[in-house]
Amino acid sequence: MFWYITEYFRGSDGIFYIAIAIASQLQANINPFNKEICETRTRKMSEIKALEHATLKVPYEILNKRFRSAQKIIDREVDQVMNVSRQVDKALDADPPVLADVTKLMGNVAQKLQVLKRKAEESINDELSVTQICKRKLEHLKGIMPPNTGTGELWQGSVDQWKRIRLDRLVIEHLLRMGYYETAEELAARSDVRHLTNLDIFQNSREVEDDLANHSTTKCVLWCIDNKSKLRKINSTIDFSLRVQEFIELVRHNQRFEAVKHSRRYFPAYEKTQLNEICHVMSLLAYPADTEMEHYKKYMDPQRWQKLVLDFRHENYRLFQLSSTSVFSAAVQAGLSALKTPHCYTQTCRNLNCPVCQDDLNRIALKLPYSHCVQSRLICRVTGLPLNEHNQPMMLPNGQIFGQMALTDITKDDGTVTCPVTNTKFSNPKIEKVFVM
Repeated sequence: MFWYITEYFRGSDGIFYIAIAIASQLQANINPFNKEICETRTRKMSEIKALEHATLKVPYEILNKRFRSAQKIIDREVDQVMNVSRQVDKALDADPPVLADVTKLMGNVAQKLQVLKRKAEESINDELSVTQICKRKLEHLKGIMPPNTGTGELWQGSVDQWKRIRLDRLVIEHLLRMGYYETAEELAARSDVRHLTNLDIFQNSREVEDDLANHSTTKCVLWCIDNKSKLRKINSTIDFSLRVQEFIELVRHNQRFEAVKHSRRYFPAYEKTQLNEICHVMSLLAYPADTEMEHYKKYMDPQRWQKLVLDFRHENYRLFQLSSTSVFSAAVQAGLSALKTPHCYTQTCRNLNCPVCQDDLNRIALKLPYSHCVQSRLICRVTGLPLNEHNQPMMLPNGQIFGQMALTDITKDDGTVTCPVTNTKFSNPKIEKVFVM
């Protein structure tokens, strides 16, 4: 049964099968006549698909990798068993068969079978641990779906708690992407959501990034070997960049003979796709390490190591099909854009209750597009109520407009009206009604 489940999840569209499985399970007991519940579940499913892709995609990719690794290991061990079995057959076919040889070969068969059993159990346990992660995350995502019957207030309370947990998860992922690993670990521990995050993946990448920052390619090369097939599938060139950097470091330390041996060992594998770059790099052998020729000086720039860190981070995201922008950042930008208006950047028109009008968020939203409003709604800045036939817009002599219901708030007993925007005072002013066309 387990192998069937693994085979099911490892398909090229496995993440969509997961989403379909969730949808089927969540909608299995829906009352077709309860339209409100159906609509709510549809909205929630859309929300999950938009925001929770990484939550399911990362463990799925890990499971896929574990399955293929286990498949290779078991196939190799099965071949070993078959080879020894054929040797037993040959020994039995001998005329006459030598009992000692047959006994020895049968012992080898038993030994190979024990190795096969042990490695199969290890592989299955590895895959089961990842499927448990998938299960926990699926159970968590189901928490946002409404129940089929009653308990609406109780469900709403659980949804509020679920959303707080999701916010913590999104903040943790954003902190990890920004390199604040200790802060992310602390938040995950305090919120008790570590089992719902991808902390382990980012911690592994952190070790590689730190190694690259220390001008070493060892861990990144091992990472490339471990993910060789997937990197080839996404046409990654990170492994070539590492070999080039190793060549450059040998030239920098004037180990040119070692650099030539290095190029003969590694560069031929990239001749078909990277021949021009190889030619440029090999030209470094003819120049001193402190050359001032701009075309070759760039190869000796220590900043190339920082570029390797960024390249590795980008390839790691691609490996797990993660976007280069965190979900938290995308959600914040979408929310700010939905609220952003030209008034947010006019000093006299800022609203204290508007998030975009706050200084920090105002700078973040500077390059974002304005909100798209098909139908505008006018709101009184004093009362916060809409301006309509029940709260008609009224204009003060200085051109500032407020709702009719706000006049009592800005008018004193002696008839003096104080404009809340400019603090200008008017004695018995002529207030005119405004008509919006």
